[in-house]
Amino acid sequence: MLAVTPAGLYCARGGFHIDPWQPVERALITHAHADHARPGSVSYLCAAPCAPLLAARVGAGAEVRSLAYGETLTLEGPGTGAGAGSGASTGGGIAVSFHPSGHILGAAQIRLQAEGAVWVVSGDYKRAPDPTCPPFEPLRCDVFVSEASYALPIYRWDEPAAVIDEIVAWWDAAAAAARAAVLFCYALGKGQRILAELALRRPERTVFVHGALASWLALYRAAGVRLPPTELVVETQKGRAFAGELVLAPPSARGSVWMRRFGEHETGFASGWMRVRGTRRRQGYDRGFALSDHADWPSLLQTVRETGARRVLTMHGFAEPLARHLREQGVEASALSTPALTDED
Repeated sequence: MLAVTPAGLYCARGGFHIDPWQPVERALITHAHADHARPGSVSYLCAAPCAPLLAARVGAGAEVRSLAYGETLTLEGPGTGAGAGSGASTGGGIAVSFHPSGHILGAAQIRLQAEGAVWVVSGDYKRAPDPTCPPFEPLRCDVFVSEASYALPIYRWDEPAAVIDEIVAWWDAAAAAARAAVLFCYALGKGQRILAELALRRPERTVFVHGALASWLALYRAAGVRLPPTELVVETQKGRAFAGELVLAPPSARGSVWMRRFGEHETGFASGWMRVRGTRRRQGYDRGFALSDHADWPSLLQTVRETGARRVLTMHGFAEPLARHLREQGVEASALSTPALTDED
């Protein structure tokens, strides 16, 4: 049903690519992170909550269509269906639908069904609760295409609420020491998730943000996600003191001139990579918070079991270790060869 091509995963029966890494005629997109949603394709199809984010990502002028979660659409590729001409038939089209993956706002798994067979492409997913998006929906299928970003036994997440409490305690400690707390996190998804969690704990407290988060925050608010008050750092009065404030910024801002305005400050990084002992120290952060928008090792294995898939294909990250482990457990599994992606976790 799917084949790996130079442009990405391709479904000839439906005439589309999924999260292509080169421009194509028709792209089905799992979510709006830059490593999955690239500009240049002729048309895009995604889950409805993803559409505003995807349009912002790929730019004005691109055709972006969407389906509600669970809504089904039949797509046909060249040579399918009646009247397809004398060319070789690829089988009469395929039913596609989008289902929550729990990764970020609008993220989806893509379910493909044709002639009684069901494939599910997970995109990126997590099983932990997240106030910014609906939870992952387990889907029964014959073939499951799973991400493997953190597919090693060392990656096991603590409860998200406990990690957020650690962030709040760190912020309070920095405030008590008259320092700013600058927390680095990815601009789309992670930053909004942290803010939404803070809205449950410090709903009236203003959080300062880097400009890279600003447009995404507006789209999250438009989608009905509850966030605390935020203020752009660049719009603050010159010479303003940030002692005691929490500032969210993308990792790319670290070490830039932008950081000079904060005076005495501490730095933290919220990412699943902070689970590995020594990573925080080597990268020079004062604090590391292991908060990921991907499934950890136990959740990956749990998800494979819940799909009931007779065959599993793994992508990205530690794809081969996950496939090898599944084979040892008696599951038909193999790793797909894909380009190295810049993960936004």
